[in-house]
Amino acid sequence: MPTAARVLLVSLLLVLGAAPVAVAADGWALVPFGGSRPSFYAEGAPGAAVQDTVSVSNRSGRAVTVRLSGSGVSVAFAENPVRVPGRTRADVPFTVRASGDRSGEIVARDQDGRRAAVPIRLRVGVAALSALTVEHVAVHGDRITYELVNRGTTPLVPRLAVHADGLFGRVLDRAPRTLPVRLAPGRRLRLTEPWRGRPALDAVDVRLTVTADGGARDTATASVRFVPWGAVAGVAGAVAAGGALLLVRRHRRRTSGLAAESPRTEAELTGAVA
Repeated sequence: MPTAARVLLVSLLLVLGAAPVAVAADGWALVPFGGSRPSFYAEGAPGAAVQDTVSVSNRSGRAVTVRLSGSGVSVAFAENPVRVPGRTRADVPFTVRASGDRSGEIVARDQDGRRAAVPIRLRVGVAALSALTVEHVAVHGDRITYELVNRGTTPLVPRLAVHADGLFGRVLDRAPRTLPVRLAPGRRLRLTEPWRGRPALDAVDVRLTVTADGGARDTATASVRFVPWGAVAGVAGAVAAGGALLLVRRHRRRTSGLAAESPRTEAELTGAVA
């Protein structure tokens, strides 16, 4: 089986030279597949499935059965236990998960309790990536709320710049400043930016720009309308009261005009001559 087909998402370090063999007392041995490595070494991203093969070589004239296990690392074997006839070799694929830097052994024990082991070392290799997003920007009264999310693989200390433009020009202009937070990879943090002295009456577009070392940058916006509803309610009440007073006055004028008008009398000429 080619080496490339046995390795998934990993880079195996091959150590040249004669490999020491883990030999049990009755003549069987446990070695990394290929015979040129003294131990297993693998690198992979977090959670990657690391695959390789271990060989059980039986140099004796009788069959041997061994049970495989991992010590210090969790290993899943394609076959277990393994029966190896005399003067033959069994190659057993196995898989481990790269969950962190680990050191351990792959251990084999035969039916008589004899033991052989090969060292194994896993190393998590993660590319440094600086990335973040600013989300859910909103204005509530005299404060701006937003969320920062670290989308990369390195801790970030973000810097924030805030700008807001109204109908008649810029109403808020804050230069970038370092925030007193340290954002771990994958972490989401809800923050608040105070805004005292905001407009009482305006339509405003707010823009937040966040940056961090390594080239991380993101911008998010939100729109808000500031209306002094108390004053509007007062003006509306005054207008309504004035309108009602005007209607009452008009009604009174009509009523008083009808009461002052005197009755009209008409004389009929009959044409009679006395």
